[in-house]
Amino acid sequence: MITKEISLLAREIEKAKKVPDSKIEPQVIRINSVFEVQDVSSGQLLNFQLTLPKDGNIAEKKLSILSPLGVALIGFQEGMEIEWVLPGGLKKLKILTVGTSVVS
Repeated sequence: MITKEISLLAREIEKAKKVPDSKIEPQVIRINSVFEVQDVSSGQLLNFQLTLPKDGNIAEKKLSILSPLGVALIGFQEGMEIEWVLPGGLKKLKILTVGTSVVS
């Protein structure tokens, strides 16, 4: 079954510049990255690890790549601001940090 998020992710992948994993800077959000983003309008901070769908668990702060937020953030890097339509409406998010440590 193709969901809206899968279709959006497929479009993002088509637009993306493809590079080998070894060439991706550590500040770029990818599978297993941990990151902190801020909702620009509310100031709310969100911390997650981006995971494969089978490992996603919001209670453990593990965000599936197929979630609306996961689709929105993959491939963007620390310091960038993005606008994306999430279930709560259009959000402007600033990526504050990106790393490889596990979220606690």
